[in-house]
Amino acid sequence: MGWKVKANDRAYHQLPEFQKKVFLCIKKSRYSGNAIKTYKYNALTFIPLNLYEQFKRVANVYFLALLILQIIPDITTLPWYTTLIPLVVVLGITAIKDLVDDLARHRMDKEINNRKTEVLLDGRSEHTQWRDVQVGDVVRLKKNDFIPADILMLSSSNPNSLCYVETAELDGETNLKFKMGLRVTDERLQGVHELADFDGLIECEEPNNRLDKFIGTMLWNRERYPLDLDNMLLRGCKIRNTDVCHGLVIFAGADTKIMKNGGKTRFKRTKIDELMNYMVYTIFALLVLVAAGLAIGHTFWYDQIGAKAWYLFDGKGYSASHRGFLSFWGYIIVLNTMVPISLYVSVEVIRLGQSKFINWDLQMYYADKDTPAKARTTTLNEQLGQIEYIFSDKTGTLTQNIMQFKKCTIAGRSYVVKQMEKADLSARVFQPVDWSWNRYADKMFQFMDHSLVATVRSGKDKDAMEFFKLLSLCHTVMVDEDMVYQAASPDEGALVTAARNFGYVFLNRTQDTITIQEGDKENSYEMLALLDFNSDRKRMSIILRFPDGRIRLYCKGADTVIYERLSAESKHTKSTQTALDIFANETLRTLCLCYKDISAGEYEAWERRHKEAQVVLADRDAALDRVYEDIEKNLMLIGATAIEDKLQDGVPETIAKLAKADIKIWVLTGDKKETAENIGYSCSLLTDDMQIHYGEDVKSVPLVHIQSAPPLHLVTYFFTYSGSYALQVNLNHLTHGPCVDFVDMACECEAVICCRVTPKQKANVVSLVKKYKKAVTLSIGDGANDVNMIKTADIGVGISGQEGMQAVMSSDYAFAQFRYLERLLLVHGRWSYIRMCKFLRFFFFKNFAFTLVHFWFSFFSGYSSQVNWFITLYNLCYSSLPVLLVGLLDQDVNDKLSLRFPKLYLPGQQGSLFNYKNFFISLFHGIFVSLIIFFIPYGAFLQTMGQDGEAPSDYQSFAVVTASSLIFIVNLQISLDTSYWTFVNCFAVLGSIAIYFGIMFDIHSAGIHVIFPAYFTFTGAASNALRQPYLWLTIVLTVGISLLPVICIQFLSKTIWPSVGDQVRSRRESTHIRRGHRRLSFSPRSSGQNERKTPVANGSHRQSDGTRTSS
Repeated sequence: MGWKVKANDRAYHQLPEFQKKVFLCIKKSRYSGNAIKTYKYNALTFIPLNLYEQFKRVANVYFLALLILQIIPDITTLPWYTTLIPLVVVLGITAIKDLVDDLARHRMDKEINNRKTEVLLDGRSEHTQWRDVQVGDVVRLKKNDFIPADILMLSSSNPNSLCYVETAELDGETNLKFKMGLRVTDERLQGVHELADFDGLIECEEPNNRLDKFIGTMLWNRERYPLDLDNMLLRGCKIRNTDVCHGLVIFAGADTKIMKNGGKTRFKRTKIDELMNYMVYTIFALLVLVAAGLAIGHTFWYDQIGAKAWYLFDGKGYSASHRGFLSFWGYIIVLNTMVPISLYVSVEVIRLGQSKFINWDLQMYYADKDTPAKARTTTLNEQLGQIEYIFSDKTGTLTQNIMQFKKCTIAGRSYVVKQMEKADLSARVFQPVDWSWNRYADKMFQFMDHSLVATVRSGKDKDAMEFFKLLSLCHTVMVDEDMVYQAASPDEGALVTAARNFGYVFLNRTQDTITIQEGDKENSYEMLALLDFNSDRKRMSIILRFPDGRIRLYCKGADTVIYERLSAESKHTKSTQTALDIFANETLRTLCLCYKDISAGEYEAWERRHKEAQVVLADRDAALDRVYEDIEKNLMLIGATAIEDKLQDGVPETIAKLAKADIKIWVLTGDKKETAENIGYSCSLLTDDMQIHYGEDVKSVPLVHIQSAPPLHLVTYFFTYSGSYALQVNLNHLTHGPCVDFVDMACECEAVICCRVTPKQKANVVSLVKKYKKAVTLSIGDGANDVNMIKTADIGVGISGQEGMQAVMSSDYAFAQFRYLERLLLVHGRWSYIRMCKFLRFFFFKNFAFTLVHFWFSFFSGYSSQVNWFITLYNLCYSSLPVLLVGLLDQDVNDKLSLRFPKLYLPGQQGSLFNYKNFFISLFHGIFVSLIIFFIPYGAFLQTMGQDGEAPSDYQSFAVVTASSLIFIVNLQISLDTSYWTFVNCFAVLGSIAIYFGIMFDIHSAGIHVIFPAYFTFTGAASNALRQPYLWLTIVLTVGISLLPVICIQFLSKTIWPSVGDQVRSRRESTHIRRGHRRLSFSPRSSGQNERKTPVANGSHRQSDGTRTSS
């Protein structure tokens, strides 16, 4: 049916035809009110809805199931509160965080909904709150007002219904944009009475999230007028440089474009997340198998032994199989620490800390724009250490996107400063042009060729005059009272500024006129039509009526589209093409300029078709493109411009460093291939020793199939000879070819440049590599045309450059310069990956070592699944903090060495630090340690006599010894695995051991027995056991035997099979030692001082995250 809005008629929008069904027979208007609601909860729904969201996580459901099992008396082996308390703490912390966030949303919603605006009601203007504004209302807006809804502009206090808006809240851009009302509404709807009598009917597209598009028509007084995005004031923008404007509300509240864009983005998960989930499933399957085996053992044991033991009679009369079934669930509870709830909490804490380190890194802070690095997500940090492919935009990402008009060619003649012999050099040749003759000139503009200025000023070269007249007229730039240009793109700003300096000064524009200064004369040109630029057309045109009545079309665009539309009579095509190739080889951005004279009859016929296409609702863009094609042909070439866009600082060094880390970089650009190739060389993406293959060669490259194990498995190679390769391709050449061949060929190359790429193709390239190579990808860009690519990649990085903030707002990480990508990946990404891998490996190990002790004990306790308080406190107090700090602070080498040796990045790409192999190593390590922890104390307790003549052979004393051994082993093991020591790490290790002994003595004390006699029955067991030197010797022996193999393996691996990190550390330490000896030999008098300055073994880790971020 479409969207219909009638002005000044609220009742119209309540008609039955505009009702929609909400629930059963309940209906409401399809037009939203203007009140917004971004919060998720209210007082009634917070608890149930928040719990529902939290229990969508499988881990929480698992622990809830354990809690339910613990409530059943016949099954429980642990008090129910031992699971309830950690679960409530986790749910409570998450709920409090969600509540704080939601309260902030409540406050923001209330503030926005209560803002005031002026609405025309019953013939007079009234101040009302935003929440009360409705579709069809006429709104009056003043300077610096926020726009309350998506509004069709009707009239303005500015000439020709122009209105300036700032879109910072919408897309992050701070440069002003102009909007305009229709001429008919601007002329007739200035006063309150005229606005109150306005009864136009708007028919337009349904509410959507397209910020760059609006299609509609207005029916008023039996005339139909086309509407587009230039007529719309969008919610979230701010009125600037306009005293008063009036508009009609088209979309309100949740239907506005800014609210439609508030939807959830695609949830990204890391490879470690996916792997960890599979490992948790593996652990759960292992848990079920172990519990089932022990339950079967309990069944047989009770049938043969337990039923005959009179002291085990409990009067319940259960059969052996029934008791085995109950024992199965009991062991599920006892062994649940294989997957503790603290794992998920710890992972989130580590990720949050790593994100803060990125935000605090002063070496990624860009002082010129006061822009720090920003981690906009906390879930992808370790994925930064596994990047295999980087997809980069060129303009504004590798380059500065600050355009400067450098060279041009006019009528076949190129205007450049040529190199001359030394004898011919004069001081004037290489001096910039003096613009003092032009009072409008931009003093910052520099141009070196004096001959072009002389040609233009002489007024004798018609082509040169037409060239700069085109630049001053064919654009969408706006100008303010101070003659400051507001351009939609830096290219347009540079071209209009160049025309200004050469004497063709853009002064003013209205809806239907453009005024320029041509030398000493001021001329106004009637604008008949503006054929705007888009990424598919790659050109823009303007049709003007000259003061003498002539009609002329001016067009500027990419050479590929302009040359297709040139007239056969057009001159200087070959010489211009030669100049374009030269400009492209110098990495300059080029545009061709051309014109066409149009007869009055031809224009009238075309105008009728244009007006018909303008009011089409279905597929209007395609209809307009067809009409544009009709008029944009048989063009006459004038010349071409060449604009310089310099590389950002540090780009070549960054690309070279990332290439050494085996990261393949693809540049996706809309430039022509010569420009792209030369930029590739200048930024070190391409090197002289690379063999470059071009897109037209792709189909001619033979495929070589090489058989490899297993038999009949063929590996396809495109390049069989040695060397490094690069691929430069125009994707249009590959539209009919197989995608997998393109991806296979491109991925064999060290560098790939895709030119003439549209925004959609950028995203498609990223999708292809993800699909066929299963690789971890990163996209980086700075403009709205990069948003799709950024969202498609595994990690999206936005650069806050000259093209606004759309890329940043869609990204996962953001900073101001491309060079910071090196530090983000090679330092923060690598550290985050190593820390997370080390944390997970150790976490699984310590829980296997702890949990499996119960397994061995079951064989000596009739499979009765007995436990004590230790199981509750182990992950909470005794072993959590040291491993958490390793996950937050550990460094194998410092940041300088991480950047100096890019090969250190390779383990992350290979996934070699955390995989199923590492998982099973942790599992078997845990099994080994659990055997040692159980059986050495068990053997020691078999034939034991204490100093007092009594045998400390009760199982509670046995438990104290095994528990103490475990705590020492776990904390000493993490100490062995810690590469970077700080005071905090030392405090955590010693503090965890101290907390263990403090709590253990407390729960075995007489005081707590008096308070809770039913739960704490073993008064004095700990102090009695630990008084025995024999048992301390047992603990020392257990700890020594458990750690000795680990120490030996670490020693052998670092000496015989050292990793890249081990080699770097060893080289660094030997360098420090040599420097220390050199200082000692040259400064014998200050040997004591030098000895104090000699680095210790961990000298390569002097800088922690905290000191690094403030250095």
